[in-house]
Amino acid sequence: MMQFTEIPPPLLHHTSPLFSNQTLMNKNQIHRTRPWPGFPSSKALGNFGDANCMEQLLVHCANAIESNDATLAQQILWVLNNIAPADGDYNQRLTCGFLRALIVRAARSGSCTMLAAMANANNMTNLTIHTHKFSVIELASFIDLTPWHRFGFTAANAAILEAVDGYSIIHIVDLSLTHCMQIPTLVDAIASRHEVPPRVKLTVAGATEDVPPMLDLSYEELGSKLVNFARSRNVILEFQVIPSSYSEGFANLIEQLRMQHLVYAESGEALVINCQMMLHHIPEETLSSSSSSSSIDPNSGLSSYGFESSSSSASITSLRTMFLKSLRSLEPTIVVLVDEDVDLTSNNLVCRLRSAFNYLWIPYDTVDTFLPKGSKQRQWYEADICWKIENVIAHEGLQRVERIEPKSKWVERMRNANFRSLSFGEDAVLEVKTMLDEHAAGWGLKREEEDLVLTWKGHNVVFATAWLCA
Repeated sequence: MMQFTEIPPPLLHHTSPLFSNQTLMNKNQIHRTRPWPGFPSSKALGNFGDANCMEQLLVHCANAIESNDATLAQQILWVLNNIAPADGDYNQRLTCGFLRALIVRAARSGSCTMLAAMANANNMTNLTIHTHKFSVIELASFIDLTPWHRFGFTAANAAILEAVDGYSIIHIVDLSLTHCMQIPTLVDAIASRHEVPPRVKLTVAGATEDVPPMLDLSYEELGSKLVNFARSRNVILEFQVIPSSYSEGFANLIEQLRMQHLVYAESGEALVINCQMMLHHIPEETLSSSSSSSSIDPNSGLSSYGFESSSSSASITSLRTMFLKSLRSLEPTIVVLVDEDVDLTSNNLVCRLRSAFNYLWIPYDTVDTFLPKGSKQRQWYEADICWKIENVIAHEGLQRVERIEPKSKWVERMRNANFRSLSFGEDAVLEVKTMLDEHAAGWGLKREEEDLVLTWKGHNVVFATAWLCA
Protein backbone atom coordinates (compact mmCIF):
# COMPACT_ATOMS: atom_id res chain seq x y z
CA MET A 1 0.00 0.00 0.00
CA MET A 2 1.00 3.64 -0.33
CA GLN A 3 2.70 5.35 2.57
CA PHE A 4 -0.10 7.85 3.18
CA THR A 5 -3.59 7.61 4.66
CA GLU A 6 -6.66 9.83 4.48
CA ILE A 7 -10.11 10.40 5.97
CA PRO A 8 -12.95 9.22 3.67
CA PRO A 9 -14.23 12.13 1.52
CA PRO A 10 -17.77 13.59 1.57
CA LEU A 11 -20.50 12.47 -0.82
CA LEU A 12 -21.04 13.55 -4.42
CA HIS A 13 -23.92 15.67 -5.65
CA HIS A 14 -26.39 14.06 -8.07
CA THR A 15 -25.27 14.09 -11.72
CA SER A 16 -27.80 15.30 -14.30
CA PRO A 17 -28.07 14.28 -17.98
CA LEU A 18 -26.19 16.35 -20.55
CA PHE A 19 -29.32 17.83 -22.04
CA SER A 20 -32.97 17.51 -21.18
CA ASN A 21 -35.28 16.28 -23.93
CA GLN A 22 -36.83 19.74 -23.93
CA THR A 23 -33.46 21.34 -24.69
CA LEU A 24 -32.60 18.82 -27.40
CA MET A 25 -35.97 19.15 -29.17
CA ASN A 26 -36.56 22.91 -28.72
CA LYS A 27 -37.82 24.17 -32.09
CA ASN A 28 -36.12 27.52 -31.56
CA GLN A 29 -32.71 25.79 -31.41
CA ILE A 30 -32.94 23.00 -34.00
CA HIS A 31 -34.77 22.16 -37.19
CA ARG A 32 -37.68 19.74 -37.13
CA THR A 33 -36.13 16.28 -37.46
CA ARG A 34 -36.80 14.21 -40.55
CA PRO A 35 -38.10 10.65 -40.16
CA TRP A 36 -35.40 8.02 -39.86
CA PRO A 37 -36.66 4.50 -40.62
CA GLY A 38 -35.92 2.06 -37.86
CA PHE A 39 -35.60 4.66 -35.08
CA PRO A 40 -37.73 3.82 -32.06
CA SER A 41 -40.13 5.95 -30.11
CA SER A 42 -38.98 7.07 -26.67
CA LYS A 43 -40.99 4.21 -25.16
CA ALA A 44 -38.97 1.63 -27.06
CA LEU A 45 -35.50 3.00 -26.34
CA GLY A 46 -34.73 0.17 -23.95
CA ASN A 47 -33.85 -2.02 -26.93
CA PHE A 48 -30.91 0.29 -27.66
CA GLY A 49 -29.27 -0.20 -24.28
CA ASP A 50 -26.57 -2.76 -25.09
CA ALA A 51 -22.96 -1.73 -25.59
CA ASN A 52 -22.75 -2.75 -29.27
CA CYS A 53 -25.77 -0.64 -30.17
CA MET A 54 -24.44 2.32 -28.20
CA GLU A 55 -21.11 2.05 -29.99
CA GLN A 56 -22.82 2.00 -33.39
CA LEU A 57 -24.92 5.05 -32.50
CA LEU A 58 -21.80 6.92 -31.42
CA VAL A 59 -20.08 5.99 -34.69
CA HIS A 60 -23.07 7.19 -36.73
CA CYS A 61 -23.15 10.40 -34.71
CA ALA A 62 -19.43 10.99 -35.26
CA ASN A 63 -19.84 10.47 -39.00
CA ALA A 64 -22.80 12.86 -39.06
CA ILE A 65 -20.85 15.55 -37.21
CA GLU A 66 -17.81 15.14 -39.45
CA SER A 67 -20.01 15.43 -42.57
CA ASN A 68 -21.88 18.43 -41.04
CA ASP A 69 -25.22 16.61 -41.17
CA ALA A 70 -26.80 18.40 -38.22
CA THR A 71 -30.25 16.86 -38.65
CA LEU A 72 -29.00 13.30 -38.53
CA ALA A 73 -26.63 14.10 -35.68
CA GLN A 74 -29.50 15.62 -33.68
CA GLN A 75 -31.64 12.52 -34.16
CA ILE A 76 -28.88 10.26 -32.89
CA LEU A 77 -28.07 12.59 -30.01
CA TRP A 78 -31.71 12.52 -28.94
CA VAL A 79 -31.61 8.74 -28.76
CA LEU A 80 -28.24 8.68 -26.97
CA ASN A 81 -29.39 11.29 -24.47
CA ASN A 82 -32.35 9.07 -23.58
CA ILE A 83 -30.53 5.75 -23.31
CA ALA A 84 -27.27 6.92 -21.67
CA PRO A 85 -27.93 8.83 -18.44
CA ALA A 86 -24.86 10.13 -16.61
CA ASP A 87 -25.83 8.15 -13.50
CA GLY A 88 -26.75 4.87 -15.23
CA ASP A 89 -24.86 1.58 -15.44
CA TYR A 90 -21.24 1.49 -16.61
CA ASN A 91 -22.14 1.19 -20.32
CA GLN A 92 -24.51 4.14 -20.04
CA ARG A 93 -21.99 6.28 -18.19
CA LEU A 94 -19.32 5.36 -20.75
CA THR A 95 -21.62 6.32 -23.62
CA CYS A 96 -22.56 9.54 -21.85
CA GLY A 97 -18.87 10.45 -21.72
CA PHE A 98 -18.52 9.93 -25.49
CA LEU A 99 -21.75 11.83 -26.14
CA ARG A 100 -20.35 14.79 -24.22
CA ALA A 101 -17.07 14.60 -26.15
CA LEU A 102 -18.80 14.54 -29.55
CA ILE A 103 -20.83 17.64 -28.70
CA VAL A 104 -17.68 19.39 -27.50
CA ARG A 105 -15.96 18.44 -30.77
CA ALA A 106 -18.84 19.94 -32.77
CA ALA A 107 -18.81 23.10 -30.66
CA ARG A 108 -15.00 23.48 -30.88
CA SER A 109 -14.64 22.84 -34.60
CA GLY A 110 -17.79 24.59 -35.77
CA SER A 111 -18.13 21.79 -38.33
CA CYS A 112 -21.73 21.28 -37.26
CA THR A 113 -23.02 24.78 -36.60
CA MET A 114 -26.43 23.67 -35.34
CA LEU A 115 -24.91 21.44 -32.65
CA ALA A 116 -22.44 24.14 -31.74
CA ALA A 117 -25.30 26.62 -31.29
CA MET A 118 -27.17 24.08 -29.19
CA ALA A 119 -24.16 23.56 -26.92
CA ASN A 120 -23.57 27.30 -26.61
CA ALA A 121 -27.23 27.91 -25.83
CA ASN A 122 -26.82 25.48 -22.95
CA ASN A 123 -23.80 27.50 -21.77
CA MET A 124 -21.78 24.24 -21.85
CA THR A 125 -22.82 23.82 -18.20
CA ASN A 126 -23.19 20.07 -18.33
CA LEU A 127 -20.28 19.65 -20.74
CA THR A 128 -17.61 21.04 -18.44
CA ILE A 129 -15.47 18.37 -16.79
CA HIS A 130 -14.55 19.29 -13.23
CA THR A 131 -11.31 17.45 -12.55
CA HIS A 132 -10.17 17.46 -8.95
CA LYS A 133 -6.88 18.86 -7.66
CA PHE A 134 -5.61 16.34 -5.14
CA SER A 135 -3.67 16.84 -1.99
CA VAL A 136 -0.77 14.39 -1.62
CA ILE A 137 -2.74 12.30 0.88
CA GLU A 138 -5.84 12.29 -1.33
CA LEU A 139 -3.86 11.26 -4.39
CA ALA A 140 -2.01 8.48 -2.56
CA SER A 141 -5.31 7.09 -1.28
CA PHE A 142 -6.89 7.51 -4.72
CA ILE A 143 -4.07 5.55 -6.39
CA ASP A 144 -4.56 2.72 -3.88
CA LEU A 145 -8.16 2.20 -4.99
CA THR A 146 -7.27 0.12 -8.06
CA PRO A 147 -4.28 -1.74 -9.57
CA TRP A 148 -4.37 0.62 -12.59
CA HIS A 149 -1.26 2.44 -11.35
CA ARG A 150 -0.24 0.14 -8.48
CA PHE A 151 0.47 -2.67 -10.94
CA GLY A 152 3.12 -0.59 -12.71
CA PHE A 153 4.53 0.69 -9.43
CA THR A 154 4.88 -2.81 -8.01
CA ALA A 155 6.42 -4.37 -11.11
CA ALA A 156 8.77 -1.42 -11.67
CA ASN A 157 9.95 -1.26 -8.07
CA ALA A 158 10.84 -4.96 -8.08
CA ALA A 159 12.84 -4.58 -11.31
CA ILE A 160 14.55 -1.39 -10.10
CA LEU A 161 15.57 -2.87 -6.74
CA GLU A 162 17.22 -5.82 -8.47
CA ALA A 163 18.98 -3.64 -11.06
CA VAL A 164 20.49 -1.17 -8.54
CA ASP A 165 21.66 -3.75 -6.01
CA GLY A 166 25.19 -2.87 -4.88
CA TYR A 167 25.13 0.80 -5.91
CA SER A 168 25.82 3.44 -3.26
CA ILE A 169 24.04 6.20 -5.21
CA ILE A 170 20.77 5.72 -7.09
CA HIS A 171 19.60 8.46 -9.46
CA ILE A 172 15.91 8.04 -10.35
CA VAL A 173 14.42 10.07 -13.18
CA ASP A 174 10.69 9.80 -12.54
CA LEU A 175 8.48 10.49 -15.54
CA SER A 176 5.19 9.59 -13.95
CA LEU A 177 1.62 10.69 -14.52
CA THR A 178 0.96 10.33 -10.79
CA HIS A 179 3.45 12.84 -9.40
CA CYS A 180 5.98 10.57 -7.64
CA MET A 181 3.35 8.49 -5.80
CA GLN A 182 5.49 5.42 -6.52
CA ILE A 183 8.53 6.83 -4.75
CA PRO A 184 7.59 6.40 -1.04
CA THR A 185 7.11 2.65 -1.49
CA LEU A 186 10.41 2.40 -3.40
CA VAL A 187 12.27 4.39 -0.75
CA ASP A 188 10.76 2.21 1.96
CA ALA A 189 11.92 -0.93 0.13
CA ILE A 190 15.44 0.49 -0.32
CA ALA A 191 15.62 1.32 3.40
CA SER A 192 14.49 -2.14 4.45
CA ARG A 193 17.12 -3.88 2.31
CA HIS A 194 20.19 -2.04 3.59
CA GLU A 195 21.66 -1.41 7.00
CA VAL A 196 23.19 1.74 5.50
CA PRO A 197 20.84 2.67 2.64
CA PRO A 198 22.28 4.14 -0.57
CA ARG A 199 21.81 7.83 -1.29
CA VAL A 200 18.87 8.51 -3.60
CA LYS A 201 18.69 11.35 -6.11
CA LEU A 202 15.24 12.01 -7.55
CA THR A 203 14.75 14.09 -10.70
CA VAL A 204 11.35 15.06 -12.08
CA ALA A 205 10.24 17.09 -15.07
CA GLY A 206 8.37 20.16 -13.90
CA ALA A 207 5.54 19.91 -16.43
CA THR A 208 3.11 22.81 -16.64
CA GLU A 209 0.33 21.03 -18.55
CA ASP A 210 -2.90 20.22 -16.75
CA VAL A 211 -3.34 16.49 -17.28
CA PRO A 212 -5.26 14.50 -14.65
CA PRO A 213 -4.64 13.54 -11.96
CA MET A 214 -3.58 17.01 -10.82
CA LEU A 215 -1.92 18.11 -7.58
CA ASP A 216 -2.88 21.12 -5.48
CA LEU A 217 0.75 21.90 -4.60
CA SER A 218 3.97 22.67 -6.44
CA TYR A 219 6.67 20.10 -7.18
CA GLU A 220 8.97 21.98 -4.84
CA GLU A 221 6.48 21.43 -2.00
CA LEU A 222 6.06 17.80 -3.06
CA GLY A 223 9.83 17.36 -3.03
CA SER A 224 10.04 18.68 0.51
CA LYS A 225 7.47 16.11 1.65
CA LEU A 226 9.37 13.30 -0.09
CA VAL A 227 12.69 14.38 1.45
CA ASN A 228 11.10 14.38 4.91
CA PHE A 229 9.54 10.98 4.33
CA ALA A 230 12.88 9.52 3.17
CA ARG A 231 14.60 10.98 6.24
CA SER A 232 12.08 9.16 8.44
CA ARG A 233 13.28 5.93 6.76
CA ASN A 234 16.96 6.84 7.27
CA VAL A 235 17.42 7.50 3.54
CA ILE A 236 19.13 10.64 2.22
CA LEU A 237 17.02 11.89 -0.68
CA GLU A 238 17.99 14.74 -2.99
CA PHE A 239 15.17 16.18 -5.07
CA GLN A 240 15.47 18.31 -8.19
CA VAL A 241 12.97 19.67 -10.69
CA ILE A 242 14.07 20.27 -14.28
CA PRO A 243 11.50 22.39 -16.12
CA SER A 244 10.71 20.29 -19.16
CA SER A 245 7.57 19.41 -21.08
CA TYR A 246 6.34 16.32 -22.89
CA SER A 247 5.12 18.66 -25.66
CA GLU A 248 8.77 19.15 -26.70
CA GLY A 249 9.81 15.58 -25.96
CA PHE A 250 11.42 16.41 -22.58
CA ALA A 251 14.29 17.88 -24.56
CA ASN A 252 15.44 20.16 -21.74
CA LEU A 253 15.43 17.26 -19.30
CA ILE A 254 17.55 15.18 -21.67
CA GLU A 255 20.00 18.05 -22.15
CA GLN A 256 20.40 18.56 -18.40
CA LEU A 257 20.89 14.83 -17.81
CA ARG A 258 23.47 14.73 -20.58
CA MET A 259 25.40 17.55 -18.89
CA GLN A 260 25.41 15.56 -15.65
CA HIS A 261 26.29 12.31 -17.39
CA LEU A 262 30.06 12.42 -16.89
CA VAL A 263 29.65 13.23 -13.21
CA TYR A 264 27.36 10.35 -12.34
CA ALA A 265 29.20 7.96 -14.67
CA GLU A 266 32.50 8.57 -12.88
CA SER A 267 30.94 8.32 -9.40
CA GLY A 268 29.32 4.98 -10.19
CA GLU A 269 25.71 6.11 -9.88
CA ALA A 270 22.92 3.85 -10.99
CA LEU A 271 20.73 5.79 -13.42
CA VAL A 272 17.09 4.66 -13.37
CA ILE A 273 14.59 5.99 -15.92
CA ASN A 274 11.08 5.30 -14.63
CA CYS A 275 8.36 5.99 -17.24
CA GLN A 276 4.85 5.52 -15.88
CA MET A 277 2.08 6.38 -18.37
CA MET A 278 3.81 9.58 -19.41
CA LEU A 279 5.60 8.89 -22.68
CA HIS A 280 2.40 8.62 -24.70
CA HIS A 281 1.96 12.36 -24.14
CA ILE A 282 5.04 13.05 -26.27
CA PRO A 283 3.65 14.18 -29.65
CA GLU A 284 3.79 11.52 -32.32
CA GLU A 285 3.56 13.91 -35.27
CA THR A 286 6.77 13.75 -37.27
CA LEU A 287 8.82 16.93 -37.30
CA SER A 288 10.74 18.26 -40.25
CA SER A 289 13.75 20.41 -39.42
CA SER A 290 13.12 22.46 -42.55
CA SER A 291 9.45 23.06 -41.87
CA SER A 292 9.67 23.40 -38.11
CA SER A 293 12.18 26.23 -38.00
CA SER A 294 9.46 28.86 -38.02
CA SER A 295 7.20 27.11 -35.53
CA ILE A 296 9.60 25.83 -32.88
CA ASP A 297 10.76 28.13 -30.13
CA PRO A 298 14.57 28.24 -30.25
CA ASN A 299 14.55 28.25 -26.44
CA SER A 300 12.31 25.20 -26.18
CA GLY A 301 15.22 22.76 -25.94
CA LEU A 302 14.45 20.98 -29.21
CA SER A 303 17.92 21.87 -30.44
CA SER A 304 19.02 19.06 -28.10
CA TYR A 305 17.43 16.74 -30.62
CA GLY A 306 19.19 18.26 -33.60
CA PHE A 307 16.67 20.92 -34.63
CA GLU A 308 18.43 24.06 -35.76
CA SER A 309 16.45 27.06 -36.98
CA SER A 310 18.90 27.61 -39.83
CA SER A 311 18.79 24.06 -41.05
CA SER A 312 17.62 23.47 -44.61
CA SER A 313 17.65 19.69 -44.49
CA ALA A 314 14.44 17.76 -44.95
CA SER A 315 15.10 15.09 -42.38
CA ILE A 316 11.95 13.84 -40.73
CA THR A 317 11.79 11.98 -37.47
CA SER A 318 9.56 11.39 -34.48
CA LEU A 319 9.88 13.08 -31.09
CA ARG A 320 9.30 9.72 -29.42
CA THR A 321 12.09 8.16 -31.43
CA MET A 322 14.45 11.02 -30.60
CA PHE A 323 13.58 10.84 -26.92
CA LEU A 324 14.28 7.10 -26.68
CA LYS A 325 17.53 7.33 -28.62
CA SER A 326 18.65 10.18 -26.36
CA LEU A 327 17.83 8.06 -23.32
CA ARG A 328 19.96 5.27 -24.76
CA SER A 329 22.90 7.65 -25.17
CA LEU A 330 22.80 8.25 -21.39
CA GLU A 331 23.52 4.53 -20.82
CA PRO A 332 20.96 4.08 -18.03
CA THR A 333 21.23 1.17 -15.62
CA ILE A 334 17.58 0.30 -16.28
CA VAL A 335 14.57 1.80 -18.05
CA VAL A 336 11.08 0.83 -16.94
CA LEU A 337 8.23 1.60 -19.33
CA VAL A 338 4.63 1.16 -18.15
CA ASP A 339 1.57 2.27 -20.09
CA GLU A 340 -1.98 1.41 -21.08
CA ASP A 341 -2.26 -1.33 -23.71
CA VAL A 342 -4.44 0.28 -26.39
CA ASP A 343 -3.97 2.14 -29.67
CA LEU A 344 -5.48 5.65 -29.69
CA THR A 345 -3.23 7.13 -32.37
CA SER A 346 -5.42 6.89 -35.48
CA ASN A 347 -6.01 10.10 -37.42
CA ASN A 348 -9.48 8.78 -38.24
CA LEU A 349 -12.05 9.88 -35.65
CA VAL A 350 -14.24 6.78 -35.98
CA CYS A 351 -11.28 4.42 -35.59
CA ARG A 352 -10.20 6.31 -32.49
CA LEU A 353 -13.72 6.29 -31.10
CA ARG A 354 -14.11 2.54 -31.56
CA SER A 355 -10.72 1.80 -30.01
CA ALA A 356 -11.36 4.09 -27.03
CA PHE A 357 -14.91 2.80 -26.48
CA ASN A 358 -13.70 -0.81 -26.45
CA TYR A 359 -10.99 0.02 -23.90
CA LEU A 360 -12.45 2.65 -21.61
CA TRP A 361 -15.41 0.50 -20.59
CA ILE A 362 -12.89 -1.16 -18.28
CA PRO A 363 -12.44 1.68 -15.76
CA TYR A 364 -16.20 2.30 -15.76
CA ASP A 365 -16.84 -1.38 -15.08
CA THR A 366 -14.21 -1.64 -12.37
CA VAL A 367 -15.42 1.46 -10.51
CA ASP A 368 -18.68 -0.33 -9.70
CA THR A 369 -16.73 -2.96 -7.76
CA PHE A 370 -15.05 -0.62 -5.27
CA LEU A 371 -16.79 2.77 -5.14
CA PRO A 372 -20.45 3.32 -4.25
CA LYS A 373 -22.65 5.53 -6.39
CA GLY A 374 -22.56 9.01 -4.91
CA SER A 375 -19.02 8.90 -3.48
CA LYS A 376 -16.72 11.84 -4.04
CA GLN A 377 -13.87 9.56 -5.10
CA ARG A 378 -16.11 8.04 -7.79
CA GLN A 379 -16.78 11.55 -9.10
CA TRP A 380 -13.03 12.22 -9.26
CA TYR A 381 -12.33 8.86 -10.89
CA GLU A 382 -14.93 9.23 -13.64
CA ALA A 383 -14.11 12.90 -14.26
CA ASP A 384 -10.54 11.84 -15.11
CA ILE A 385 -11.87 9.21 -17.54
CA CYS A 386 -14.17 11.79 -19.15
CA TRP A 387 -11.19 14.09 -19.55
CA LYS A 388 -9.37 11.32 -21.44
CA ILE A 389 -12.41 10.62 -23.63
CA GLU A 390 -12.80 14.28 -24.50
CA ASN A 391 -9.12 14.64 -25.33
CA VAL A 392 -9.21 11.59 -27.62
CA ILE A 393 -12.46 12.55 -29.37
CA ALA A 394 -12.80 16.35 -29.30
CA HIS A 395 -9.21 17.48 -29.88
CA GLU A 396 -6.76 17.33 -32.76
CA GLY A 397 -3.17 18.39 -33.35
CA LEU A 398 -0.87 18.95 -30.41
CA GLN A 399 -3.86 19.44 -28.10
CA ARG A 400 -4.68 15.74 -28.44
CA VAL A 401 -2.13 14.42 -25.96
CA GLU A 402 -3.76 11.03 -25.29
CA ARG A 403 -1.93 9.30 -28.15
CA ILE A 404 -1.55 5.96 -26.42
CA GLU A 405 0.22 3.15 -28.26
CA PRO A 406 -0.04 -0.60 -27.53
CA LYS A 407 2.75 -2.63 -25.98
CA SER A 408 3.82 -4.08 -29.34
CA LYS A 409 4.57 -0.61 -30.69
CA TRP A 410 6.59 0.45 -27.64
CA VAL A 411 8.56 -2.80 -27.74
CA GLU A 412 9.40 -2.06 -31.38
CA ARG A 413 10.42 1.49 -30.48
CA MET A 414 12.66 0.39 -27.62
CA ARG A 415 14.42 -2.24 -29.71
CA ASN A 416 14.96 0.25 -32.53
CA ALA A 417 16.55 2.58 -29.96
CA ASN A 418 19.03 -0.21 -29.11
CA PHE A 419 17.53 -1.42 -25.85
CA ARG A 420 17.06 -5.09 -24.97
CA SER A 421 14.21 -6.36 -22.86
CA LEU A 422 14.71 -7.54 -19.30
CA SER A 423 12.49 -10.27 -17.93
CA PHE A 424 10.69 -9.69 -14.65
CA GLY A 425 11.79 -12.15 -11.99
CA GLU A 426 9.64 -14.43 -9.88
CA ASP A 427 9.85 -12.00 -6.97
CA ALA A 428 8.25 -9.31 -9.10
CA VAL A 429 5.50 -11.67 -10.23
CA LEU A 430 4.82 -12.72 -6.64
CA GLU A 431 4.66 -9.12 -5.44
CA VAL A 432 2.23 -8.17 -8.21
CA LYS A 433 0.02 -11.16 -7.44
CA THR A 434 0.03 -10.28 -3.75
CA MET A 435 -1.00 -6.73 -4.60
CA LEU A 436 -3.80 -7.93 -6.88
CA ASP A 437 -5.19 -10.07 -4.05
CA GLU A 438 -6.11 -6.79 -2.33
CA HIS A 439 -8.49 -5.89 -5.18
CA ALA A 440 -11.56 -7.26 -6.95
CA ALA A 441 -11.48 -10.78 -8.39
CA GLY A 442 -11.72 -9.53 -11.99
CA TRP A 443 -8.10 -8.36 -12.01
CA GLY A 444 -5.48 -10.75 -13.36
CA LEU A 445 -1.83 -11.01 -14.40
CA LYS A 446 -0.29 -12.65 -17.43
CA ARG A 447 3.16 -12.90 -18.97
CA GLU A 448 3.81 -11.93 -22.57
CA GLU A 449 7.40 -13.00 -23.25
CA GLU A 450 9.53 -10.98 -20.80
CA ASP A 451 6.74 -8.51 -20.01
CA LEU A 452 3.90 -8.40 -17.50
CA VAL A 453 0.33 -7.40 -18.38
CA LEU A 454 -2.49 -6.41 -16.05
CA THR A 455 -5.89 -7.70 -17.16
CA TRP A 456 -9.52 -7.09 -16.26
CA LYS A 457 -11.85 -10.02 -16.98
CA GLY A 458 -9.27 -11.30 -19.47
CA HIS A 459 -8.80 -8.01 -21.34
CA ASN A 460 -5.38 -6.34 -21.46
CA VAL A 461 -5.29 -3.12 -19.44
CA VAL A 462 -1.74 -2.01 -18.57
CA PHE A 463 1.66 -3.46 -19.54
CA ALA A 464 4.98 -3.27 -17.73
CA THR A 465 8.34 -3.65 -19.51
CA ALA A 466 11.93 -3.34 -18.32
CA TRP A 467 14.93 -2.55 -20.52
CA LEU A 468 18.73 -2.59 -20.47
CA CYS A 469 21.16 -1.05 -22.94
CA ALA A 470 21.83 -3.51 -25.73
